[in-house]
Amino acid sequence: MPDRTMNFGLYGAHGRKSAELAGEVLDRLAIEGGIRSPVTTRRGLTARLNYLTNSPAGFEAMREAGITVARGTLRRWLQRKQTPSRDNLARIDAAYRAYRRRNVARHLLQRLNARGGTRVEIQPLDQSAVADPRKRVIATDQAGFRRLRIRRWDRIVQAWAAQDAEALANAWDDELTDLGSQWGQYEYATSVGFSA
Repeated sequence: MPDRTMNFGLYGAHGRKSAELAGEVLDRLAIEGGIRSPVTTRRGLTARLNYLTNSPAGFEAMREAGITVARGTLRRWLQRKQTPSRDNLARIDAAYRAYRRRNVARHLLQRLNARGGTRVEIQPLDQSAVADPRKRVIATDQAGFRRLRIRRWDRIVQAWAAQDAEALANAWDDELTDLGSQWGQYEYATSVGFSA
């Protein structure tokens, strides 16, 4: 079945799938307390390598990211005697993010489910460039956005941790139905905000 709001931008509206925006918020929450130095710095590279090489699961994350160097090369990277190529730096960063995502998912889920769930604020599509006759009427509160309390984040966090965009979109859209008949107006949005 085609997405009924897929062509919202034909008349100048701007926004993205709200499930993608929610995934980005989860990414930011996961990085909190993580390694903030870029992988291109000596400190950032060393911290990521130490994190990844501390367990078999970290080595598996490196393999999944496409890092297939010899043990000697990895040892030289850790000892700062050799610098990885630009492609390997990108793979190291991808491996770190994927492994960190898996490691923090359980903690993040506890935080989001605590105290009866977490309140979410969704900013609707930006229709400022849309001609008046073509603008959609979007129900918002006085501040211009909608609030929603998600009580069970299990499916959302599980899909996010698995990096499954389709499952994340389905789980997110299922929660949007709590907005009633207007839920479809928030499949696409300009921003999604929540914190735990």
